[in-house]
Amino acid sequence: MDKARSELEVLRRETSQPGFWEDQEGARKKMALLSRYEEEVSRYDRIIEHISELEEMNRLSLEEDDSSFEHEIEVGISAVKEEIHAIETVSLLDGEFDSKNAIVSLHPGAGGLESQDWAEMLMRMYLRWAERKGFEVELNDVLEGEGAGIKSATFTVKGENAYGLMSVEKGVHRLVRISPFDASRRRHTSFVSVDVIPEIGEEVDVEIDPKDLRIDTFRSSGAGGQHVNVTDSAVRITHIPTGIVVQCQNERSQISNRTIAMKILRSRLFELKRREKEKEIQEMRGERKDIGWGNQIRSYVLQPYRLVKDHRTGLESGNVDAVVDGEIDQFIEEALRWRKANAAKSSAGGNGNRNSNKS
Repeated sequence: MDKARSELEVLRRETSQPGFWEDQEGARKKMALLSRYEEEVSRYDRIIEHISELEEMNRLSLEEDDSSFEHEIEVGISAVKEEIHAIETVSLLDGEFDSKNAIVSLHPGAGGLESQDWAEMLMRMYLRWAERKGFEVELNDVLEGEGAGIKSATFTVKGENAYGLMSVEKGVHRLVRISPFDASRRRHTSFVSVDVIPEIGEEVDVEIDPKDLRIDTFRSSGAGGQHVNVTDSAVRITHIPTGIVVQCQNERSQISNRTIAMKILRSRLFELKRREKEKEIQEMRGERKDIGWGNQIRSYVLQPYRLVKDHRTGLESGNVDAVVDGEIDQFIEEALRWRKANAAKSSAGGNGNRNSNKS
């Protein structure tokens, strides 16, 4: 808090200086930082004040042997616990891009209608979760399946720490159920790959040569595109050197779709470079990580029993309906703690290796 208060005072002085808004991009960044520090400090002060009030109430209750304060104190303690829990979750989001918006892509595996239906269920789960968190969701591109479900989807979750929270959802999600598309009522297993990257703004330098791009336009259709399907407003951009393809068909104009598609392309190119760098570091350390299709992070079982289990943390929930309806905070928070603990172990291991090399 001492550091936050110090930074807050510096930012307040800077933002009150004449000519502060001459550099609008820099000014916007500092105002965002100012807002973040103000929220952190005010939340901390609010909790400390609340605890002081509860302590005083408890003291009076004991001195006067008055149990009428008991219920109010219990309610107050519960409120403080919730506030501290929220702070703890945010403290786990210390990555460089955790505060950014999240670009989420869903891709069903082999299995036709069954996997496509599972992809649509997952998309609804994330949309419901985002709604509960107060996040805005922008559907960028949804390709409907033939008969049911979706063949693919890309959407942007907008809000503070959206990427940090959604980043632990990246991986393969497995569904086991009696298929509604199987007349013999057999049990089926379906897989959907979830990819999550941060939305990168202009402040991050990503070089894109226009000569490396192939831009196609086509008629919008399917979910999110019905209102524009009379014109060739949808845009598909192919980055030829990497083979990355992005498309957007949700906006009314071709210009808007192209702008959003370019933003997604910038983010994916940046993420590609970041992953290549991480791979180099892992190879230098001699690490091996299985990123195969079958490496599911979570299973959702509807038959022969009902259970959602995260294979990284071991967290389980028997309330499958609530989970697929978007109540996934417990899985996200536990995965964030798991990731933090693993990062600490990895760092300690790396230091140990370096020390042993020196010896």
